Amino acid sequence: MTHTVGYAPGAYDLFHVGHLNLLRHARARCDYLVAGVVSDEMAGRAKGRPPVIPLVERLQIVRSIRFVDAAFVETVPDKLVTWQRIRFDVLFKGDDWRGTPKGDKLEADFRTVGVEIVYFPYTMHTSSTQLRRALDALAGPEPVTPETARTAP
Repeated sequence: MTHTVGYAPGAYDLFHVGHLNLLRHARARCDYLVAGVVSDEMAGRAKGRPPVIPLVERLQIVRSIRFVDAAFVETVPDKLVTWQRIRFDVLFKGDDWRGTPKGDKLEADFRTVGVEIVYFPYTMHTSSTQLRRALDALAGPEPVTPETARTAP
């Protein structure tokens, strides 16, 4: 009997229904699901700014989801390095990666080790990026302080 290990990497910042859907669908496609929660540093490099929720809290949230059997802190961008540690059989991503240069590279890299890439529908109406923009808009512009006034053009 085959035991399929799935891997679902992500920042999981501002955890929302899109994250939950990805984890739910992923768990339905494997026997054991590992969620890879990217470090604050990796998330910052990928998104251009640090996550709102710190790694320790994001990890707690993801570990609390009943669809997740284990959570792993991802500290290197190369998913093959992560695969060497976890040895998953299938990697799950949102379909916003499909057909992109990074998605094509992911597929090519994992084809060499027999790992299947499965894409799930991206939740268009909710994303961490959209939530962050909404929070920024609610916060309004940064107040002018003596320090920022000196650096203004």
